[in-house]
Amino acid sequence: MLLLLPGLLFILWGEPARCLEENGGFPFDGHIRHFAVAANTVYVATEERLYQLSHDLTLVQSVSQRGILTGSDQTNDAHFSRVAETDERNATFGVNILLPFVENDALISCGVIECGYCEVLDLKNISNVLYREHIQVGSPWTSSASVGFLVNVEQKSTETYILAANQQYEPQYEPAKKSCSLVRDAVNLYNANHHQKGSMFSLSDAFTSTSIKRCKGNAEFVDGFQINLIIYLFSNLPSSDENNKVRLIWLEGKTSKKETLESLRGAILRVSDGDGGEGSKLLASAVIPGGPPVLWSGVFSVDGGQTNTELVLFDISPDLSGDPGADPDFGTGCPLNTAPTPKTLKPKAVLFRQKYMTSVLAVRQKAWVVFFIGTGDGQLIKLAVDKNYRPTCPRVLYRANDDRQVFPKMLLDQVDLKHVYMPLQSQMKRVPVSDCSTYTNVQDCWSAQDPYCIWCGSHNSCTFEDECRDSDWISIPDDFQAKMVSYRVKDGSGQITLNIQIHLTVGREARSNFACQFSTSEPCSTKSPPPQFPQCTCILSKSTLPAEGLPVTVRFRLGTTQLREELKLFNCSEISGPPTSVLCRRCIEAGCGWSKSGCSWADGGVEDDNSCQMMESGMNFSKPEISSITPSVVSFYGRNHAVLSGYNLSDVTSVRIQADMDCTPHESPVWNHTGVTLTFHIPSANTKGTVNACVLLPDGSCHGNAKIIYQSSPSCTSIVPRSSWISGKRKITLTGSHLDFVDGVMHNHVQEVRPPRHTSHQSLTYDTPAADKKVSSSTLRLKVANETVNCSIMINYYPNPEFTTFTSTRMGNDVRIALQKKPDKLEMTPAELSVWGVEGGNQYPCIMEAKKNSNETDFFICEIQSSKTTTAEFQQLLIMYGDQTVTLKLKSSLQLYLLLFLLLIPFILFAVFLVYRSQQKKLTAKMNKHMEDLELDIRNDIRHGNVR
Repeated sequence: MLLLLPGLLFILWGEPARCLEENGGFPFDGHIRHFAVAANTVYVATEERLYQLSHDLTLVQSVSQRGILTGSDQTNDAHFSRVAETDERNATFGVNILLPFVENDALISCGVIECGYCEVLDLKNISNVLYREHIQVGSPWTSSASVGFLVNVEQKSTETYILAANQQYEPQYEPAKKSCSLVRDAVNLYNANHHQKGSMFSLSDAFTSTSIKRCKGNAEFVDGFQINLIIYLFSNLPSSDENNKVRLIWLEGKTSKKETLESLRGAILRVSDGDGGEGSKLLASAVIPGGPPVLWSGVFSVDGGQTNTELVLFDISPDLSGDPGADPDFGTGCPLNTAPTPKTLKPKAVLFRQKYMTSVLAVRQKAWVVFFIGTGDGQLIKLAVDKNYRPTCPRVLYRANDDRQVFPKMLLDQVDLKHVYMPLQSQMKRVPVSDCSTYTNVQDCWSAQDPYCIWCGSHNSCTFEDECRDSDWISIPDDFQAKMVSYRVKDGSGQITLNIQIHLTVGREARSNFACQFSTSEPCSTKSPPPQFPQCTCILSKSTLPAEGLPVTVRFRLGTTQLREELKLFNCSEISGPPTSVLCRRCIEAGCGWSKSGCSWADGGVEDDNSCQMMESGMNFSKPEISSITPSVVSFYGRNHAVLSGYNLSDVTSVRIQADMDCTPHESPVWNHTGVTLTFHIPSANTKGTVNACVLLPDGSCHGNAKIIYQSSPSCTSIVPRSSWISGKRKITLTGSHLDFVDGVMHNHVQEVRPPRHTSHQSLTYDTPAADKKVSSSTLRLKVANETVNCSIMINYYPNPEFTTFTSTRMGNDVRIALQKKPDKLEMTPAELSVWGVEGGNQYPCIMEAKKNSNETDFFICEIQSSKTTTAEFQQLLIMYGDQTVTLKLKSSLQLYLLLFLLLIPFILFAVFLVYRSQQKKLTAKMNKHMEDLELDIRNDIRHGNVR
């Protein structure tokens, strides 16, 4: 069975995934269109690529679905060549059918490239194309669903064909390319190999071709499969009056394609008598292995949408007694107006009710059937059902933090049979069917009610049966039991008999070493029969029981496993009083039987304490009523300090919260009683969905019925702005989903929880905490009830903004202020500033108008209205941002001149120094010249004297 989910086929950009995620999921480049499993390989087709993965989701290889289409798509010369991610392309291959043909070592892939296109790939190497053809097999539209699977038809030898069932619409959609030839019929059989009559993908059978038509109205095929030679097809037949009919078609795979399609018989699946067989819609299905009979489960929407859904069990064993081909909705020819109404099949059981179920997988495990249920909000739920169709407690195996929808098909890992392939939009999860090792003792292993888990005596651990090396093991019985050990006390023939039964399935070695031992002050009579699995019997030596009860300890041995049970026996006829729920439970817990006449020995009356819940407690309390719970929509982490409102709440001890099929309800204590309100904590939940809440009284009775809805955990995707000043209290806006569940925001550099200013589903605002100068960045976390959710968003811290000066200018009757700030990385906006002009001890608000940038300097422009002041110029501003207040004064002219003078002093001194040096050099030169002249004169005088 291959099913395409309409409406979810959107392309995600990015490089193809290359590795396995730590959480066991493999991410793809886009939303999943189809996937299939063959032996030890998983094949996944997305909008952009086709993947070949090993069974543990390790990538083997992938090929692009984008390429170049050349030639005519209606002739044999058409050719589709794949190209690399970055190359030019003119076509994309959208897969509608993906079929591993193991016997032929082939992977059949059919879909649309403008018109119909099919490829046959090597099953072990998908990059090797064995055959290609431009032909329509399945839906001719990439946005429409197809059901396709391989069927065997018994002829002289068994032949395998491709069965393709196409959605039928009125009026018919036209293909993107008008020249495409269309196969508009509802159901067709195509050749699956070259050795069959005709050619590969041929519709012909010998010299004719036959198909099944939907003569009038729409048809939406959901699922199909073959068991032995019987083919089963399921579809919805919607109508204009908003009713819907769910149809089952049987075909016999015999003789030829023509004979097979003409063997059509069918039935109507009716979920409830109230809808007359109409109204409910089939969303997904799974056949239950084993049989006969042929048991099948379907996920039905019972409200016409996909909100209120039920998992329903049917016996769909084929009825081949009627005339073939006589069907009012389908046939090989038209019209079909004279055909009789098909038989109606009714459910054997409604197994599970849960909102937003989208897919189901059924696996038989011994006498149990285990259902794996996918939901529209990203959950995988396991539900075990016994041979009497009684379900155990549902357990959540996987829960996505967001609301990604589970694909309508899930498959089992065929290698180990211990993992489920769970597609989530653009990711594939491989989820274990059980985690037996989490149960550390034999009682917990049994109480899990998990058909996959056994207690292995030789290993002294809870594990899978194939992991226990011998037959020394015990597990749950074939039918659901609330307790591992039950007992009944009977009084007959003057003797009291204690019958013990242990509810287990055991291995051969454990069964052969079964023994019981009773320890009591009244020993068992020698007439007591020997133990015989699963029963032990003790005939008491005395015929009376003490008024205070008789304690009894029973020890069991099953192989190497030891069990112990503590009992207390009472005289059933002495448990008397007004028939109340308390007395009823006491009677049944003592091993006696309860009836309208009171408590009696176990040979009569009911033995299940569920019947006691309908009785009055016998205590005098005012019956409480619930009006509302605030909040009533929470994340699966719960919510602290919820308020319940109503009447007569004074005697309430706790609030019980329980899902429809939850075996372990939560009870939350209450406080702050006022009679009309009380406070309690909404506990965390393992699953998303709606639960019921009632209020408990001291007698154990629960009253009222309010709804609490558990949804996904909050997540954040972006933050504005991405920085804060170091002093903190900057307003930050987070965007994401389910942010209305957040109690506070935390930064990793402090332990403080910052409460949100405002929250909605998609946004949250809060004020940042302060940080010291050593902190440059901080990672955000969300506080949700008692849990902390990582936000994976980082915010940077920068120094506080520094304002340098301002100018004030008269603009008509108003005063315009231009506030100057040093450049920084804060990207402060005008909305984050509050400014006042200060004059004469009064403050005048300045209305922010704009922010401008000039020469890498920020200017904030605001105006003070004329009615506020007559002052033309302000000498001082009061500036507020976050929790910081800054006073900025305008410097006077005298101060400016003084500052200018002070700035000029070094230049003046330097100039004086230069002048002084220059004058000194000139003076020195002049003195040197004078001295030289004087010396020359003296020498001349001396020379003249010597001459005389």
